Amino acid sequence: MISSTRTWLRRNRTNFAIGAGVLGAGYVAGQYVLSKITETRQRMSEDRVAKENLRRRFQQNQEDCTITVLALLPTATENILDALPVERITQDLQQKKAERLGRNIGALDSASLQPSSGPSSVVDEDGKSLASLQSEGYVHASQMAASGSGSENLARAKPTKGKAQLWNDLKISSITRAFTLLYTLSLLTLLTRIQLNLLGRRNYLSSVVSMASHSPQEPTISLENLDDDNAEQTYGNDFETNRRFLTFSWWLLHRGWRDVMEKVEVAVKAVYGPMNPREDVPLEKLSALIVEVRKRVEGATPEERRSHRWLPYLLPSQDQEGMVLRESGMLKVPSPLESASTPSPPSSLSPTIPASDSSQTTALRRLLDETADLIDSPTFTQILTLLLATTFSHLTDHQIRTEAYKLPDPSSIPPVQEIPEIDTGLAKAKLATILAVMTRQAHAIGSGVPNRYAQAIEGVKELEAFAAVIYSSHFEFEALGRDSTGEVAKEAQRSQEGAVPTAEGKREADGGVVGTATDMFESVWGRITG
Repeated sequence: MISSTRTWLRRNRTNFAIGAGVLGAGYVAGQYVLSKITETRQRMSEDRVAKENLRRRFQQNQEDCTITVLALLPTATENILDALPVERITQDLQQKKAERLGRNIGALDSASLQPSSGPSSVVDEDGKSLASLQSEGYVHASQMAASGSGSENLARAKPTKGKAQLWNDLKISSITRAFTLLYTLSLLTLLTRIQLNLLGRRNYLSSVVSMASHSPQEPTISLENLDDDNAEQTYGNDFETNRRFLTFSWWLLHRGWRDVMEKVEVAVKAVYGPMNPREDVPLEKLSALIVEVRKRVEGATPEERRSHRWLPYLLPSQDQEGMVLRESGMLKVPSPLESASTPSPPSSLSPTIPASDSSQTTALRRLLDETADLIDSPTFTQILTLLLATTFSHLTDHQIRTEAYKLPDPSSIPPVQEIPEIDTGLAKAKLATILAVMTRQAHAIGSGVPNRYAQAIEGVKELEAFAAVIYSSHFEFEALGRDSTGEVAKEAQRSQEGAVPTAEGKREADGGVVGTATDMFESVWGRITG
């Protein structure tokens, strides 16, 4: 029995060996497949968490942009209101009216003659126009009380301009002020989006590079003070550089708005100059006049709009960058002794930054150059045109339409209810009434909370796409070369794919590198917009 079993085993040992080999190979293959499935599942889970983290960071960044705009806007508004004191002009007009009424009453007391119909009609028309300004909230109640105080106050401060000149100044200043605030709001929104998304992208890449650079045994939670540990770290949370970079919005808030105002004022004088405040203006004509002003400011054709440079309104020239940092309080003003003993460096930023902060100067220079490239890109002009169209439409089709023309607001009509057909060509309003609405809306544009114009801008989908392209694209990789940090950062860049519109258009199909940051940005934007 035992010998026969031994003989059978010896005769079939080859089959047993083959069977054992098959089973072993099957076991190894099964374990390999299971490990790959587990690895793929883990990678998908990590990618999903990374994309959700990136999306959450991006959305939070856009909310920060809106809050920052609303915090900075009152500064520019105060400057614009001081430069165009519409309320003071209205007060002078009221003073003129009070003086004229006083003379008429004196003439009636001295002579019982009935006045001619011509001057009486003129007085009545002027009274109606000024009354429309007051009834529409054009003048504050305290200003009305001041204008109606005694004749002694009137004698102290007599306006030097005539009535016609005051009305013309009132007309030009009212329209210019409202339009300048719309342009300033749109420009400030775009500048803030560019600045905060550039910094948000740097901070995100910094955290990903830090985690990728750590060994598995090292903790990866602490992601701050990266630049303090390594002065040559390109992607880091350099707080001082970020502060200085954000400070450059000072230029638009204190200098750029004035250039915008001057350009708008020239266009307003050319378009609205010949109009009489007592003139009836149809709604369609008002829209056409606003479009004409925008053409004179932005350009009448797409080619003219693309060639228009908005950069001087948003950022200073390089020889004025140090002045901006000093005026904003970011850098101390050197004493005459220090300035005489310190040689003048070649960089425009260096005269006010210590030599030990050369790395900060380089990072700040890179951020400013990239911001300038984005502002000069055709996409910036395209997005700005959309924002201006939205804000001007809100002013005309919602505020002026309802307050001056007494027409229903289309947005207030429920969707299930049919919108009645209204011939806007028949709807008319006095220009003085329109000026009153524009003056009140100027305060709403500049400091209204909630700011309906800022909310309308938030509804422009192209603005979020513009911010997404900036946030998910990193143009510095090509400029910095392929060092070890760059390779890790590229891995971080690949982790962004799918969370927001990605930068896969940074390289052409043949693998070549796109030449400049502007070219890369336009390539990405073209692929996203189709």
